[in-house]
Amino acid sequence: MSCRTGMSGDRQTTSQRVQRIESRGIPERIAAVRLMQQRDVNTEKPTYLRDRERVLYPRSTKTLAKVPVIGGTPISEETCTALRQLVFGSCASPPRSEWTRTGLTLRPGGQSLAFGLRAARNSTRSLVTAVQAVMLKHFLFRTNKIVTSFARPASPEALLKPNHERQVEVLSLSIAEVIWRCGGGDAKPSNAATAVNLASTGGASSGVFVPKAVVVLPQETPYVQHSVQYFQDGITETLHLYEFHSLEDLQIFVKRYLYLFHDEGGPGAIILLYSAVLSRGLAKVRTDFEDQRTSMLGGSPEEGPMSVATLLLTGRCSPHLHNGVLYVGDENTYAVPRWGVLARSEVGILVHEGDGADADKQPGSRLKTPSLPIWLTLCQGHYGVLFNMNRELLRNYHAERRFEIQYYTCGGSHATLTVDTRASEDSSADNAARDDQLVDVASTPLEKLIHTKWQDAQIQWNGSPVL
Repeated sequence: MSCRTGMSGDRQTTSQRVQRIESRGIPERIAAVRLMQQRDVNTEKPTYLRDRERVLYPRSTKTLAKVPVIGGTPISEETCTALRQLVFGSCASPPRSEWTRTGLTLRPGGQSLAFGLRAARNSTRSLVTAVQAVMLKHFLFRTNKIVTSFARPASPEALLKPNHERQVEVLSLSIAEVIWRCGGGDAKPSNAATAVNLASTGGASSGVFVPKAVVVLPQETPYVQHSVQYFQDGITETLHLYEFHSLEDLQIFVKRYLYLFHDEGGPGAIILLYSAVLSRGLAKVRTDFEDQRTSMLGGSPEEGPMSVATLLLTGRCSPHLHNGVLYVGDENTYAVPRWGVLARSEVGILVHEGDGADADKQPGSRLKTPSLPIWLTLCQGHYGVLFNMNRELLRNYHAERRFEIQYYTCGGSHATLTVDTRASEDSSADNAARDDQLVDVASTPLEKLIHTKWQDAQIQWNGSPVL
């Protein structure tokens, strides 16, 4: 009503002004008409003038397509209870809540740190950081398959600022890769038809090993009822199991349901861990632990156990990081094999747990010198990733003399450092002066972590680290 009243009032005012103009002379009429037109233009404004003054801040509105989950085999009560018991150590008590509310969430694409995942500091950090290390391998050293002859190679800086489409592609490839590795496969795509034929004809019985990956996805229907022996968590008892004998089929499936792994606050961490464990096999995971009573997350550190990271990076859930097999025993007991890392890994591991830490827990050369210059790091209880963008760093002695290395954590910390491994030719006086200047830097845990790989190297911080 107020708007209509205002409009009628404006019309009456205009007609009155016209009557006044007609009663005046011609020069006065012309001046009055011009004045009236100017007033009318000023009063004809949009109803919501604030729309022109509103500031729109850019934000990422891209979301993944949410396809309904169909098919699969419902989890049995036996598998459900065994899985909960192995991972969390108990079925009668609720599991750690952060595992059902942590996803593999991407950062905004095309911006600084767009290559990284983001996650809270809890017991899922070891798993998320392991996926982050595999993602860096794809970002830096696994480019897109379709490249035109006129396309220029991307700069190293551009590789670390991927767009949203590239982020989604790399995340789905990384998830599929770690699950496939736990199922006994390698990262190279296999022939789908051959794999299916071998699986259907009993490839294992004919002496041909056929990798088998298992992916679990949650549904709404619980298949194990709440009881004194089993406490429902809303995820484990609703799982459907999907088996794959081809890496290509697994990649397509993971990308189709990527939103279940990615969404913030979703069950991405727990369904990835469950998929890795079932792909490895419950019995094999128990054998990896060397203790049938041990659980994966029972009594784990604040940011999670190293065994979860080794499961994703090497395919075996071994708590030991040394090379090969060591036989441990004394004159009174039989020697027991202690399994470590059996092959050189593409992604390495570096550990620094303090000056008085046990030297036996240090990784062997197969993890310290991986195929690619990417390392998952554990520095005094904090997980992160060290990486260099030069593929030839660990293959060329000259490239390893002086180079830059970047450090990133899923909490958002980022730093760039220069590592100089050249022998010092300065005089002892110059060395003493330099040691006085670098005494504070040399005491940082991150530098001591780097020294576990490059002993006595000089390390310089480039710029201010992002914390």
